Amino acid sequence: MAFQIIVNVLMAVIWTFLQNTYTATSFIVGYMIGILILFMLRRFLVSDFYLHRVWAIIKLIMLFIIELIKANIDVIKIVLRPKLNNEPGIVAVTTRLESDAEITLLAALISLTPGTISMDFSEDSKTIYIHAIDVPDKEEMIEEIHDTFERAIMEVTK
Repeated sequence: MAFQIIVNVLMAVIWTFLQNTYTATSFIVGYMIGILILFMLRRFLVSDFYLHRVWAIIKLIMLFIIELIKANIDVIKIVLRPKLNNEPGIVAVTTRLESDAEITLLAALISLTPGTISMDFSEDSKTIYIHAIDVPDKEEMIEEIHDTFERAIMEVTK
């Protein structure tokens, strides 16, 4: 991926020099042409086309922002309710992620979401113990974590 980015920037610089206009617009046009060339040559590259991973990172960030907003609304509803009838609980989430960086990222995203916090890991680091402020259905929460954060992290890292 890093090699493709360097080649793309190099193509943009060469384009800027060939156009003899040293402006940001010329550089951006050259960068876009470089993306197009790399896209057409993607089957000859050793690794996947780098914009797929960039797009996956953007999707992960957007997913986190959406989940952050939803969790904030849920916490506000709990706090503003006249009678507290929430069901706090601890949930054990077994993950399919393999590397320590992926598992750490998942735990960090869970902890940064209001109303949840990653408490501990199992010995083999495959299970994360999460405390949540309101857990009406533990299986639904586990599935939601698998379908959102874990899937997005796997898309970024694979």
